[in-house]
Amino acid sequence: MAPKKAKKKSEGASSNVFSMFEQAQIQEFKEAFTIMDQNRDGFIDKNDLRDTFAALGRLNVKQEELDDMLKEAPGPINFTVFLSMFGEKLKGSDPEETILNAFKVFDPEGQGTLKKDFITEMLTTQADRFSPEEMEQMFTAFPPDVAGNLDYKNLVYVITHGEEKDQE
Repeated sequence: MAPKKAKKKSEGASSNVFSMFEQAQIQEFKEAFTIMDQNRDGFIDKNDLRDTFAALGRLNVKQEELDDMLKEAPGPINFTVFLSMFGEKLKGSDPEETILNAFKVFDPEGQGTLKKDFITEMLTTQADRFSPEEMEQMFTAFPPDVAGNLDYKNLVYVITHGEEKDQE
């Protein structure tokens, strides 16, 4: 009887993870997971993390740093584990904070801006790729400064507080 209970409990735990997020959020996490799962085996391991950092231009990540990241997980990182790890980190945070944190991954110095070329590269080559028209619309609505930097804090504020996102 005890094994049955344990099984039920673990099933409940995993399905509960999916109820923490809206379907659109789950899809976005799935895209992020797919980008990070560089070898496409359904798990994020040390090599996937190293490759993800390399794709972001950070080539000298220490073994200990990668090990520490992997230690945060209770076991192998499949999508459900990935989602539950984010669920724990995002519990109590609002959508604005969540989106800002996603941008901050690409901005380790905390400048609050990202290069237009870098954002274009990421959004047109990864996961749900943006079309050139969508990129043009975004940069028309949120023009980069003279140095070619996009103020993502302003972008996130407007996404979460301001104008309708779904303007056609």
